[in-house]
Amino acid sequence: MTPLHDTRPVVCIVGPTASGKTAAALHLAEQAQTRGQRVELISMDSALVYRGMDIGTAKPSAEERAACAHHLLDILDPAQAYSAAQFVADARRLIDDIRRRAAQPLIVGGTMLYLKALQSGLSALPQADAQLRAQLDADAARLGWPALHARLADVDAPTAARLAPNDAQRIQRALEVWLLSGRPLSAHFAPPAPPEQTLPLRILSLEPSDRSVLHARIADRFDAMLAAGFLDEVRALRQRGDLSPALPSIRAVGYRQAWSHLDGMTSSAEFREQAIAATRQLAKRQLTWLRSLPQREVFDCLAPLSDTLARIEMF
Repeated sequence: MTPLHDTRPVVCIVGPTASGKTAAALHLAEQAQTRGQRVELISMDSALVYRGMDIGTAKPSAEERAACAHHLLDILDPAQAYSAAQFVADARRLIDDIRRRAAQPLIVGGTMLYLKALQSGLSALPQADAQLRAQLDADAARLGWPALHARLADVDAPTAARLAPNDAQRIQRALEVWLLSGRPLSAHFAPPAPPEQTLPLRILSLEPSDRSVLHARIADRFDAMLAAGFLDEVRALRQRGDLSPALPSIRAVGYRQAWSHLDGMTSSAEFREQAIAATRQLAKRQLTWLRSLPQREVFDCLAPLSDTLARIEMF
């Protein structure tokens, strides 16, 4: 069976941030290897693509990468942008390449827009416009992001309904798409692809049985990032001189709060509180996306990993 005619579903491990996706993927890969099967991981994460952003993204360690081949890590400079359309093109190419090597692809990550694009496709979106973004940033500085959220609700109610009033990055992008194309972002989502063009996916979703435990895990992980030198990592990015909070890389959760803190806008305690709160909001959005996928197989991310793995027959 050639890769182009391989109809086996591609396994995807998804879940909210701090749900243990990487650990589960590596253990599944190890299990497969004991049966004589090779597995290669494809990252589905919009922040892990950036070089020099390791601590704040919880990027797999050198040891983890040595244990199993990883793809779509460190492929871009933080000054560059990466899109859902680019992810789909890269992922499809990698899936074919991995299968040609007689290995199994395993997608792992929590960027749900990428998952949706991989499942059903996205229509072409206009490229980012620096001048327009600067104007929207100026409007937000004067009026506040909730006011721009209300502006978005007037022209694209479905998109506004799924965004928090202070979700600056997504509000700005939705308004940008509307102003550049004359069509709301929600209208750019393509209809489902014909069956012969659909990539079959098996979605394994790690979700918490107790949200408060996940919240505690998020806080603990962020404190571990701080102890590992997260602020020094952001200082190094700032010292380059060509990066700013207007870029998608620096808008990643944790990084934008750290940037503001190093600008003197918040105290250490406020920075920590804001970053943890933003990460919890990210987890909430991810879980909302996942619950819209009735075909997913749900596993409790708070259960012992050995119990979860025992329930999964991956290949």
